Amino acid sequence: MGLQQEVAVFARQLHAAGWVANHDGNVSARANDLKRFFATPTAASKRLIDADDVITVDLAGKMLAGRKKLFGEWHLHAACYAARSDVGAVVHAHPAHATAIGLARRSLGVPALPEMLVSLGKSIPTLEYAPPKSAPQDAALKQALTNGDADVVLLAGNGVVAVGVDLEQAFLRLELVEHYSRMWLAALPLGGVTALPEADVQKLLDARTKAGLGLAARRG
Repeated sequence: MGLQQEVAVFARQLHAAGWVANHDGNVSARANDLKRFFATPTAASKRLIDADDVITVDLAGKMLAGRKKLFGEWHLHAACYAARSDVGAVVHAHPAHATAIGLARRSLGVPALPEMLVSLGKSIPTLEYAPPKSAPQDAALKQALTNGDADVVLLAGNGVVAVGVDLEQAFLRLELVEHYSRMWLAALPLGGVTALPEADVQKLLDARTKAGLGLAARRG
C-alpha cells in the first residue's frame, strides 16, 4: 500500500471512530525522501477521502502535486516534522473526551496508568489556546515534542495532535489518549486519578526507552 493510500485509509478511520465531523481533522505522512509530505485536502469529509484526493506538499506547505488545496492547519504538522526527525506521520483530530479536557483548559496530569507511560511517556501536555497559524503555538508544540518527550499533545480549543514513526503508530497513540481521557473523566467524581509510585514510573519509563519508544532512545 502506498503512502497516499495509507493517508486516505487513516483519514476514513478517523471518521469511523467518531473523532472528526464535517471537515474536521487532518492526516499527513512524510515520504521516504524526507522532503515531500502526503496530506489530506481541505474542505473534505474524512469519510470520503481516497488516494486520488491526497495531495503532496513540501515542509513549507507549497503544493507539489494534487488536484485539491492544503488545509489551513498545515503549520501544526510542519512544526511536528521540524521538531523531530523520527516523526513520520501526524494526525490531528477532535476525539470528544480528550478534546473536552483541552476545552476546559485541564491537563491529563499525573502518570496513573502503566500503559500510558510505556506507550506515550510521562508527558501529555495541554498547550495554551492560541489563534490559528500562531507562531507562539507552533513554538510551544515544537518544545513539547522535543523537550518534554511528548508524542501526543492536547491543544486548548483545538483537539489533539499525535505523532508517530508511521500512520499506524500516530493513530494508535491518538486512540490511547482518547481511551485514557474517558477513564480520567470517569474518575473525577471519585476523587480523580492517583499517581503511580515514582519508583514504578521510572521503571516504566526505562522500559519505554529500552523498547525504543522514548525520546532518549530516538536521539541515541
